[in-house]
Amino acid sequence: MKITNLEPLLVNSFLYVRIETDEGIYGIGESGAWGFLNASAQAIETFKTYLIGKDPLQIEHHWQYMYRCFHFRGAAIMGALSAIDIALWDIAGKYYHVPVYQLLGGRCRDKVRTYYHVSGSTTEELIQNCIKAQQLGYNAVGHLSPFLDEPRSQPYYESYSNMISKAADRVRQLREAVGDDMDLCLELHRRMKPGEAITFAEKVAPYTPFFLEDPITPDNFDAMGLIAERTTVPIATGERIHTIQEFEMLFARKAMAYARTSVCLCGGISGARKIAHIAEAHGVQIVPHNPLSPISTAACMQVAASVENFALQELPDHEGISATERYTSTNVIDQKSFSQKDMVTWIPKVENGFALLPEEPGIGCDLIPNVEQRFPFKRRAINTRLHIDGSIVDQ
Repeated sequence: MKITNLEPLLVNSFLYVRIETDEGIYGIGESGAWGFLNASAQAIETFKTYLIGKDPLQIEHHWQYMYRCFHFRGAAIMGALSAIDIALWDIAGKYYHVPVYQLLGGRCRDKVRTYYHVSGSTTEELIQNCIKAQQLGYNAVGHLSPFLDEPRSQPYYESYSNMISKAADRVRQLREAVGDDMDLCLELHRRMKPGEAITFAEKVAPYTPFFLEDPITPDNFDAMGLIAERTTVPIATGERIHTIQEFEMLFARKAMAYARTSVCLCGGISGARKIAHIAEAHGVQIVPHNPLSPISTAACMQVAASVENFALQELPDHEGISATERYTSTNVIDQKSFSQKDMVTWIPKVENGFALLPEEPGIGCDLIPNVEQRFPFKRRAINTRLHIDGSIVDQ
């Protein structure tokens, strides 16, 4: 079997790759470089010049070749490599007539615990959406910002005392509203400095959050390690880094309890499993990062099913626009103008907070015919929040 064609597909606010073979089997993958999809598509075109004519089942060899051939890294390149890797695993599963997780050593679990995305621009809205998730049967909620999901067009200012105290009190109200049967995954969106994060973690510790995600920007591993050392609340991070070496440096600093592996950015299914195995040696569990489409969800599910140290799977709302667009490119937080499920053949079925594994060969999810014509691509708008003094705010 040989690869005959490789095509990047820019669809709505997503980037996919379709890899075709001379035996009629094809695979689909997704890039997680959501802010720079055109650049990632060009990286796919570059890798295409190597892959045409190759055996698609030599997945690890192709991974190493693409990763090491040009000596460069970065989100656009790693997003392309990840999409290709997922598509090659999709082909392998279809070739052997089994779900991908069966090729990865079989499943470690029969279903995958998920957390449901919640948002709110007011405290009351946030509480009601958490209650709604509980009524839908979920036992964990995430993408949960105690600082609220305020429009990025709104200039920001809050005193230090109010920033800490009001956010911590929202966590208290959320805990009282849903009780201890619901886990709260707090998303801090890299908006704090180390000292602020340590103080905030101390304030919310009595309400037992499942984790604090990305309290600071991910660039300084020592600073993340300092926060983890100074708090009893578990830290989750990793969605914006790409390599096993970066994760190992974080593990060595005991900087996280949960690794947020971006399957569509850290090297695909192959890369995410490498990271998961290193994490296992450090006693760290993985919570795959998944703000993308059902193709990403299907790929994440293969990893979640096949590694022992899996904890929780992020599950965005596939009934609306992408999470990345909802929270970064638009000021309408809960916009439903577009449904991702209309682009694909599968979305996960969730029962009592657990997603059922895809059972079809490959990753278990495919794009509908002519998807790129039916859902034209639109470049994401740059929409960064400013402080009232004109400086940049991380959100």
